[in-house]
Amino acid sequence: MKLEHEFEVPASPDQTLALLLDAERVIPCMPGAKLKEIVDENTWKAEMAVKLGPVGMQFHVDVKLLDRDDAAHRVTLGVSGRDTRGKGGAEGTVASQLTGIEGGGTRVHMDTDLRFSGQVAQLGRPGVVQDVSNKLVDQFAACIQAQLSASPEQAAAAVTQAQKPISGLSLAIAALVSSIKRLFGRGGGHKGGEAA
Repeated sequence: MKLEHEFEVPASPDQTLALLLDAERVIPCMPGAKLKEIVDENTWKAEMAVKLGPVGMQFHVDVKLLDRDDAAHRVTLGVSGRDTRGKGGAEGTVASQLTGIEGGGTRVHMDTDLRFSGQVAQLGRPGVVQDVSNKLVDQFAACIQAQLSASPEQAAAAVTQAQKPISGLSLAIAALVSSIKRLFGRGGGHKGGEAA
């Protein structure tokens, strides 16, 4: 399944790229996620909580830097998540291109390629994932935007809001991927992709 998102943030491409690659600031902006370990500068481990009605699920999430071009303001991350009880998971890549915009700020274009397995594959229907992915990107973007432009208090409040577990398995899966991709600010539109 392929997803595309585009949005703007009130910071330069260099500042946005630095935040995107800062696990300690980015992971807390992923709804329901907590950073567990920075293995090295290219590999992070996190946990993500998801609520499906009365049922809660926990995912182990691995994020790996696959490609980075500072001069071109481009980065590609590999993301994989698996349910702690073995009910399936998702993996994919997220390629982000950052472009400076007139008057300051950055436009972020994210291309995500997702693959599902196990029970998650049965629940992660394309239309559902697209819808929740858009909502997730908005929430994630608001948190990232606060990190880039708000006061320390507002940024902390945005992170606290993002720490609430996501309701809906599809949101969580989209978050695995979007999380590190959908990382940015409000403004900008969303473009839906077709299922692969």
